[in-house]
Amino acid sequence: MAAVSEQTPSVKEARTPLAIRAEKLTKEFRLTHQPYSSLKGLLLSFLPRRVEHIVALNAISFTVHKGETVAIIGQNGSGKSTLLGLIARVYRPTSGRLEVYGRVAPLLELGAGFHPDLTGLENIYFNGVILGLTRKQISERLEAIIRFAELENYIDAPVRTYSSGMLMRLGFAVAAHVDADILLVDEVLAVGDAHFQQKCYRKIREFQQEGRTILFVSHDMDAVRQIAPRALWLDKGILRADGDSDTVVTQYLASTG
Repeated sequence: MAAVSEQTPSVKEARTPLAIRAEKLTKEFRLTHQPYSSLKGLLLSFLPRRVEHIVALNAISFTVHKGETVAIIGQNGSGKSTLLGLIARVYRPTSGRLEVYGRVAPLLELGAGFHPDLTGLENIYFNGVILGLTRKQISERLEAIIRFAELENYIDAPVRTYSSGMLMRLGFAVAAHVDADILLVDEVLAVGDAHFQQKCYRKIREFQQEGRTILFVSHDMDAVRQIAPRALWLDKGILRADGDSDTVVTQYLASTG
């Protein structure tokens, strides 16, 4: 039976505190294909619908200890974003077990969790509450969030008017000020300009020094080597390698030719 839980580690685990434990974690998606893309398809709607099962993650097992920074690498469609989505509780496992210890701050998709018709300011409060902060706590951090996002001149505009880079800056700024135990970052830094990317990487290094746990997806292997001592390589839902980032990145690059 699938399970996702937030728990207190046992006495044995407390010696080396865990942040995440996955045991034979599997996630499948069931897609139903409707033959309604044309008038002919509509007339044939009495025919059986085609159902496709996609195994995004196939019985993967690993642990992440508190304070680790772990990169998740692999080609598109390998299950990287699905794994972060499970940890963030966007999805539930199909089978296996996933245990998450502590508060999670996800930065998974540009604009995810933002209401397009609300202003940047309103979305800070909206997202902050979703991530577990009180309105008082958000108000105390509001100036720092806006300053970090560099959106002082746009904070009262609806986020539907924001560029992808502005959305990323706002999302990262909110997630960075939640005081979460685990930060999840899914490739979104790739859309920012070089200046803000470096600012985010400096913030990530601050998190590392504070003992936070970080999982991030990236196709930038140089960034993986520089930031993450450890990497997980996913390939078509299977965990191909788990080890020090230099070794895993070398194996991954060799497999891609």
